[in-house]
Amino acid sequence: MNDSFAPSTCLAAPSAMRTGRRRFSLAAWRGLVAERRKQAYFRFELKRMAMDNPHLIDDIGLTKEEVEAEIAKLPFWQR
Repeated sequence: MNDSFAPSTCLAAPSAMRTGRRRFSLAAWRGLVAERRKQAYFRFELKRMAMDNPHLIDDIGLTKEEVEAEIAKLPFWQR
């Protein structure tokens, strides 16, 4: 007897699993974009604070090296 019409385990898997790519829902993408925007806003405000009022950096508990590392993560046109 031939089992040519039986589903194969490889063919029954979703295409995302066969190619190794993940599939995200729209809500997950929105959450990711919102988180990236929050991080960018924090870094931009941190840069502004470091330029205008450097004494406030000590008040929030960050060192100068930590602030410079975060500012370096900004896109080059915002540095």
